[in-house]
Amino acid sequence: MITLARRLRVVDYFTLGWGTMVGVGWLVVMDDWLLRGGTLGGVLGFAIGGALLLPIGYVYGQLVATMPDAAGEVAYTANVFPRSISFATGWMMILAYFIVCPWEAVAVGKIAGYIFPGLDSMELYRIAGRPVYLPHVIIGLGLTGLLTFLNYRGIRLSASFQNWTTFGTLGLFVVFVAVGVSKGSPQNFPPLFTHSGLVSILLVIQIVPYYMTGFESVVKGAEESSPEFRAGGFLKAIWMAILVGILFYTIVIAAVCYVAPWRELTGEKFMTAVAFGHAVGSRWIVSVILAAALLSLFKVFNGNLVAASRLVFAMGRRGLVDARVAQVHPLNQTPSTAVICVGLSTAACMFLGDAILVPISDVGSLASAAGWLAACAAYSQMAPSRRQRLVAAVGAMVGLLMILMKVVPFVPGHFSVYEWLALGIWGVLGAISAQRETP
Repeated sequence: MITLARRLRVVDYFTLGWGTMVGVGWLVVMDDWLLRGGTLGGVLGFAIGGALLLPIGYVYGQLVATMPDAAGEVAYTANVFPRSISFATGWMMILAYFIVCPWEAVAVGKIAGYIFPGLDSMELYRIAGRPVYLPHVIIGLGLTGLLTFLNYRGIRLSASFQNWTTFGTLGLFVVFVAVGVSKGSPQNFPPLFTHSGLVSILLVIQIVPYYMTGFESVVKGAEESSPEFRAGGFLKAIWMAILVGILFYTIVIAAVCYVAPWRELTGEKFMTAVAFGHAVGSRWIVSVILAAALLSLFKVFNGNLVAASRLVFAMGRRGLVDARVAQVHPLNQTPSTAVICVGLSTAACMFLGDAILVPISDVGSLASAAGWLAACAAYSQMAPSRRQRLVAAVGAMVGLLMILMKVVPFVPGHFSVYEWLALGIWGVLGAISAQRETP
């Protein structure tokens, strides 16, 4: 029987988890974050929201150590819940990972257009009033093809790409933050909150699941650990991904607000780059930020492609979706069919443009929280000690609260009709894709 190649180490799992988590939101939608919460609201929102994920990270670390299955949440829930719950959990998590891929494919065209304004030409059509340009589509398709090829050829090749882009991003991040803050002033911080303090923090916490989804992608590569890998390394990689993620997001928010009067820049495209450019008074720092953003985009795209394809593969192997997606390449030892399916679907969704992808991304935030809730609920049924059951209960409560923040009508920032429509369409696709259990 052909199995997946076993090549991953602790550092590879960290770069998979953190790299899948941190994309280009800190460049592309910084103005949205700050308009939601303000300086302090943004920092506290990500700090609190990220810290609340630590119990969930602990649960995942314990589960994957005892059940190193690429199915992740699907395998965990199958242990204690009916098949329908297991399928629904897996289907939601596929959305959480997959939707990031076309979003990044669209974002790379936008960043390229910012660097080379001539690329914002040859408009093909508009969706919700936003143009889709031919050069953007070509660039996005090219990146999608490259990452699909890397993952088709082998997990070691994909992991090496992930490592270089992750540490490259962190290195450039240190450079531009260190230089930028030397030119800033605390007088640029106000307003600390854009609404009341509690509402500002709440509005930011709502988006944390989407921007910190990815630490649990570590478990999707559980079957590809090297023979020397020890099970405790999973929890180490997961917690490191969460902690470094919290530090990254809180530092970049505080730095942007420190280097320039942020309220005056919220209408600017790529506000983070503009703020640092104003502070330093030179184009070179903007180039460093854009280089960091491109590396970050590559790694988050690659990491989510890895996680989504492994989950599709594992669900096919369990007979939850078409079994043909569970094929393993005889030479490369990769889930080749699942990788191709995710790559082709990403290419197709790219043509929707960012206007349609934004509401679907909001649904991805809920999908992640649903997966975390299901995993914690399953662990609470399996955990041997009272302390572990308590941690699982805390994790499940966090997941439930994050879901309620998006679906309860009177909570600020709840789902609009477009998010409900996107969720409904994904549910219908799941019903069509689900395979009946053989008697």
